[in-house]
Amino acid sequence: QLQFVESGGGLVQPGGSLRLSCAASGFTLDYYVIGWFRQAPGKEPEGVACISSNDGNRYYTDSVKGRFTISRDNAKNTVYLQMNSLKPEDTGVYFCAAGTGRLNTVQATCVANNPKRYWGQGTQVTVSS
Repeated sequence: QLQFVESGGGLVQPGGSLRLSCAASGFTLDYYVIGWFRQAPGKEPEGVACISSNDGNRYYTDSVKGRFTISRDNAKNTVYLQMNSLKPEDTGVYFCAAGTGRLNTVQATCVANNPKRYWGQGTQVTVSS
């Protein structure tokens, strides 16, 4: 089955940290831009961070700049999201997806409503005291 498997979510206090992992299953992610997205209850999905396939180009939405870091290890077929200084507004389901076709760019992939090649099921992140 071709999909991503996310892990690493959980309950954390404000100011805490989590590291999310996104492992590709059934395909290699070498050629894809990979993005992390989140959806809070009652809200539309938003692109949080995206990373290019080979040149290290990254995009972050403004609200996470300086706090989140996206990285990838193609040898492990995995993309990571290090989240520091977490805030209650970071709460949501986090999932990863791959860019597709002509939209396989950092900017296009991070637009949540653009088509994606593969999706994961998501991992819950809850920031609360």
